Amino acid sequence: MEMPRIDAAIVARKPAIVAALQEVLPPDAVIFDEIEVRAYECDALTAYRCPPLAAVLPRTTAEVSAVLRICHKMGVPVVPRGAGTSLAGGALPTGDCVILGVARMNGVLETDYPNRFIRVQSGRTNLSVTGAVESDGFFYAPDPSSQLACAIAGNIAMNSGGAHCLKYGVTTNNLLGVTLVQMDGTVLEIGGAHFDAGGLDLLGVICGSEGQLGVVTEATLRILPKPEGARPVLMGFDSNEVAGECVSDIIKAGILPVAIEFMDRPCIEATEAFAKAGYPMCEALLIVEVEGSKAEIDEQLALIIEIAKRHNPVELREAADEDQAKRIWLGRKSAFGAMGQINDYMCLDGTIPVSSLPYVLRRIGEMSKQYGLAVGNVFHAGDGNMHPLILYDANKPGDLELCEAFGADVLKLCVEVGGCLTGEHGVGIEKRDLMKVQFAPEDMEAQLWVKDVFDPQWLLNPAKVFPLDVTASRRAV
Repeated sequence: MEMPRIDAAIVARKPAIVAALQEVLPPDAVIFDEIEVRAYECDALTAYRCPPLAAVLPRTTAEVSAVLRICHKMGVPVVPRGAGTSLAGGALPTGDCVILGVARMNGVLETDYPNRFIRVQSGRTNLSVTGAVESDGFFYAPDPSSQLACAIAGNIAMNSGGAHCLKYGVTTNNLLGVTLVQMDGTVLEIGGAHFDAGGLDLLGVICGSEGQLGVVTEATLRILPKPEGARPVLMGFDSNEVAGECVSDIIKAGILPVAIEFMDRPCIEATEAFAKAGYPMCEALLIVEVEGSKAEIDEQLALIIEIAKRHNPVELREAADEDQAKRIWLGRKSAFGAMGQINDYMCLDGTIPVSSLPYVLRRIGEMSKQYGLAVGNVFHAGDGNMHPLILYDANKPGDLELCEAFGADVLKLCVEVGGCLTGEHGVGIEKRDLMKVQFAPEDMEAQLWVKDVFDPQWLLNPAKVFPLDVTASRRAV
């Protein structure tokens, strides 16, 4: 992976930049020691590291505005950072940038149950949003696997989803409004606590923009009443392809489960060793969950089980109580940590039509043999958001480059079958050089125009999303 050029002139001005930041922030909010800034040298894509020039940890929108105003005036790039859980290098610094972390901005600002929304600071973790309202019978629907740690800011930046997005949608379907600070310090209120804002759909532009257009400091989120009940069923199959066909048939039948999750044998074996969830040792398994009243759940699961039986499952296990339901989900929620105990891995994020699952799973298996690298598949099968985990040895020369080439071929395959490069992880640095695979020159140019409007100097989150040659030419204008 090519790293961007570091502006030595900016690095030489570090003392002046730090002094200016210290004038508008408390002493403990500006981090510039060479050892201490290493805590921000990477995100969850740990294969790439680069310590930033400095890091700041503001607590309010006003402090964020002051920081950006200084950096804009001094021509210093800024990388917004939520909790650092990005798997695509979305928060990877450059050596001449300031990391702007929102972790200290984690308060609940307003809760309105009659109108079903909550307004929070963007550094609040995903799971703690539900934690703030669940005692009153509500929840926040998007639930990424990293929800215990990931911040709402990052969820908005990458338009995150999760296991239950099949029914409830991803972040953009649950986001009502944001407070956005532009690179020059201007504070914008976009959307709000209502169904539709007038004028252009700027909220749709902001959600998924990967920190390229501004820093989100507050978010108004839709909250929903907790369902009367929910129940999962676990299904084991003899092959990935058969499991994929079962998913396709469930969707074609017009049934809308709240979640359909997929795991293959490598992931099953890893999670069993790690979490001991009691999964069957089969080639692939599905976890399908439905919700509603007992009558609704019974009816939906009966139809789903009938479809599954046509594919000769090696095991069908319906949860009889809450404890069994938690056991069924235990392995799936532990999968990424379990795979990390085996080896280093790169987690991809291509999205495909559900009907293409059998073919794409077969091709990934063939590519695995071709590249000589093992793959574990665990993903949101209901909406075709795939997460192949390519295993490699970071200490073995050439293995990372081989993994990158394998990953690029998988993502190209996703585009070829009518899908796209990312479903919820974002482009970051991981997929920026593949943008030309998905987008024609005129499509790319339209995206660049939007960036030009919001950030004319191209200082926000540099070297992300767009190929480096495009970024370099834009910043030179």
